[in-house]
Amino acid sequence: MKTPTLMIQGTTSDAGKSTLVTGICRALLRRDVKVAPFKPQNMALNSAVTKDGGEIGRAQALQAYACKLEPSTDMNPVLLKPNSDTGAQVIIHGNAIGNQNASDYHDYKKVAMDAVLSSYERLTEKFEIIIVEGAGSPAEINLRHNDIANMGFAEAVDCPVIIVADIDRGGVFAHLIGTLELLSQSEKDRVIGFIINRFRGDIALLQSGLDWLEERTGKSVFGVIPYLHGLHLDAEDAMPKNQPTSTNKTFRIIVPALPHISNHTDFDPLRFHPGIEFNYVAPNKTPPAADLIILPGSKSVQNDLEWLRQQNWEQAINKHLRYGGKLMGICGGYQMLGNSINDPDYVESDIPKTQGLKLLDIDTTFQPNKTLRQVNGNLLFNNAKFSGYEIHTGVTNGEGLTRPVVKTNKGYDGAISEDNQVMGFYAHGIFETQTACNALLNWAGLHTEEAISFDDFRDRQIDRLADVLEEHMDIDKLWETIR
Repeated sequence: MKTPTLMIQGTTSDAGKSTLVTGICRALLRRDVKVAPFKPQNMALNSAVTKDGGEIGRAQALQAYACKLEPSTDMNPVLLKPNSDTGAQVIIHGNAIGNQNASDYHDYKKVAMDAVLSSYERLTEKFEIIIVEGAGSPAEINLRHNDIANMGFAEAVDCPVIIVADIDRGGVFAHLIGTLELLSQSEKDRVIGFIINRFRGDIALLQSGLDWLEERTGKSVFGVIPYLHGLHLDAEDAMPKNQPTSTNKTFRIIVPALPHISNHTDFDPLRFHPGIEFNYVAPNKTPPAADLIILPGSKSVQNDLEWLRQQNWEQAINKHLRYGGKLMGICGGYQMLGNSINDPDYVESDIPKTQGLKLLDIDTTFQPNKTLRQVNGNLLFNNAKFSGYEIHTGVTNGEGLTRPVVKTNKGYDGAISEDNQVMGFYAHGIFETQTACNALLNWAGLHTEEAISFDDFRDRQIDRLADVLEEHMDIDKLWETIR
């Protein structure tokens, strides 16, 4: 018997596909259904590392969490990490195979489809149902040839599709009808219905439109999901908006919004910390006064370092340190803090060497092989334990490594300056461990309020989402329809 499979596609990017898959997975799990998430192709700079050292999109790791599963590379067999406006690093089954421009990858998709289908088949052998997330929109005419992300996949495995649209953008009926009209007949036939997302107001005022939509298309509206104010899930890619400032939060942290920022989910535990005023500093904005500056990860470290200099961040950082502030770098941000960044094999860019900020006595050289691994260990300055992961191509050396930040199951990581003002390390996700987050913030100068338990926080957000889907969708009917 074929494993039941449902694909959620959207009229646009950010229509709510990732969120819906997460919530549906948790709702089905509550019914003791053995469910797994799947996204054939993802394009995102927020990623996660699986237990076996593979790299997948962050959204699929969150969806696995909703299913109470260990994330696997089969849940996201193709990941594209943009490193320019026209190119990206291509990751197949968790491993980078190199950089490709858009036209080269368009031809490569026939090969990538084999990886997609092999991963899907392995999942069907283990689970009762697969909930699939599309990418962008199935109506992107220029991308339909050799498509593996939307209807191309749905046609290949013969699965039903639900299309979701964001009513908060306006024009929701035009989005849905227009998307449907641009599909082939066989693709239209596999669309079993629609979900309208982010609705505000009186549902009675929408009912005539829903009736019209069902009458015109002959397809069901499976639910109208309200706008969930204050719902916080791991972002697939888009930068989150800054939280409103509060007079009760006296400890200030700022992070530059780099053009190629990656894994900014590192900072979610800080954004929701009860004692922290956290802000991303947008381009062309003067960095405000802060207690701690953190340089984040980057998919294009040398280009982003040059951007920092153009934005006058180097002067702002030096002033910050003169006034006694603390500075931290994670992954690419850690590499920027050193004396030099070298790329002799042009792994990340066409720049062979860039001078670093010279705030840590280290030098980094990019190599073709990427380091991908989960790590756990403890902070050396107070022995707090943590869990995290590493994603980087650079190998770092130098005298500064004699003063490491952490000891992990893979060795030592990071460096602290002699004056104890500057710290950097490779481990992502370190703030998600409550004790380590408290210790790092204590080093930076926050001695009062403690960090939240981020695992509990994430779980509550997923449960809240599932509760709302249970209320505004007929999950049992959906399950029976798919079966």
